[in-house]
This record gives sequence, structure tokens and C-alpha cells, in this order.
Amino acid sequence: MNDEAVSEETAMLEVKDLCVYYGQIRALDHLTMRISHGEIIAVIGANGAGKSTLLKTIAGLKLQMDGIIRFDGKPHISKAYEMVSRGVALVPEGRRVFGNLTVLENLLIGSYLQKSKPAVMREMESIYALFPRLLERKNQLAATLSGGEQQMLAIGRALMARPRLLMLDEPSMGLAPVIVSDLFKKIIEINKLGIPILLVEQNARLALEISDFAYVIDQGKVTISGPARDLRADPRIHEAYLGRFAGD
Repeated sequence: MNDEAVSEETAMLEVKDLCVYYGQIRALDHLTMRISHGEIIAVIGANGAGKSTLLKTIAGLKLQMDGIIRFDGKPHISKAYEMVSRGVALVPEGRRVFGNLTVLENLLIGSYLQKSKPAVMREMESIYALFPRLLERKNQLAATLSGGEQQMLAIGRALMARPRLLMLDEPSMGLAPVIVSDLFKKIIEINKLGIPILLVEQNARLALEISDFAYVIDQGKVTISGPARDLRADPRIHEAYLGRFAGD
């Protein structure tokens, strides 16, 4: 992996001086970051720091904002369905699968922009190859899946849209350590397929282990950024975010 800072010339996603508001409350405060092709970028920080707001804003789900967001050099569109059509897919915190639909039906929802049935079937086969458990459960209602299986389904549904940027919001939340370990291996596999990943993750140790570059957000601001391997060795990061995982 390349640990060099992302340059403007190669940036797939550029966020500059982004401010996002909830009423009069500023949730993001002049936040700047970049993501290049092929990178895994981690965003870490305490609860309420603004991490999920960042992903929702990029995805077009949060409208009250100032600043600049560019995707592939083109201005951001504050409409979620248009950002999906441009290749941005968000796996939200809490998975948000459609519990009253089967695994297969959930995956098909993710492919709603695809016009070619053979292409949809090829994507489905690739998802089943990545997550064989979903093939075993394809006719099962999503609500009856385990938490780990629901997370696989949420990621699979996003991949059905053939994203050019995949954003994951707290994928390890509520999962057992052994499931988390397997899930992160799958995230690495997805990235090796050429899909850049923007990862918001409560388990800072794991996030920094698989990432190329990382940003630390505190109260809506980027306070520290750099190659992930440097942040893993930074005493400030270790004290604030890594110490609680020392026994993992």
C-alpha cells in the first residue's frame, strides 16, 4: 500500500473547507480531506465527532453545508440517488437492511440502476463468491440473519451498485471479534478489486492496520492526519484511541 499523502492531481474525492450544520449547530468545521484511487482511508474519532455526518454529506443525504466536495473533479450533487449513479455507495451505521425482504431481494435493490440483467447476475455471482454465506441464505428474510450476516448483506447490497467509492460507517459495531476479523479481511479483498474505501470505524487499531492514510476528527475538525503507519506509532493516537484495544 502507498502511504504517501493524496495529491490533488490523483484525488478521486476532494473535500475542502466543508462545514455542515444541524440547525445552528456546526457538525463539521472547515474539514478538508482527499481520497485517491485504490486507497483505504480511515476516519477515526470519538462518538459525536462528526464522522457519520461526513459520510452522509458525501453521499448526498445531508444538505445544509458550505465548502467544496468534488468527485472525479466534478462538483458534488446533494441528491443521494445521483451520487449513487456517479459511483458513491454508503453502507450506513447499523446496516439498515430490509428485514422483511430476502437476501436476494435486498441485493437486487442495490442493483436498481443497472439496466442489463446479465450484468446484474454477474454482480450477484461476485457477491456470493465474496460472501458465500449470503448464497446459503439467499431465500432467507434479512431480519432473521445474524449481525455479521446482515453486515455482509449491507456491503453486498452496496457493491451491487458497482461503486467507484465505497463508504463504510462503523462496520464492526455490535459484532464479535472473530466476525470482525473476517469482515476486515473481506474489506481488504474489496479494495484489491480496485475500489477505494472510506472507512469510519470505532476500532481504531483495526482501521489503522488496514488503511493507507487516516484522519482524526474531533468536534468536526481534522486534528491529526497522516499515513496510517505513522498514526499507529503516534503517542497521542495510542493514548486516545488505541489503548482500549491493547488486549485485542
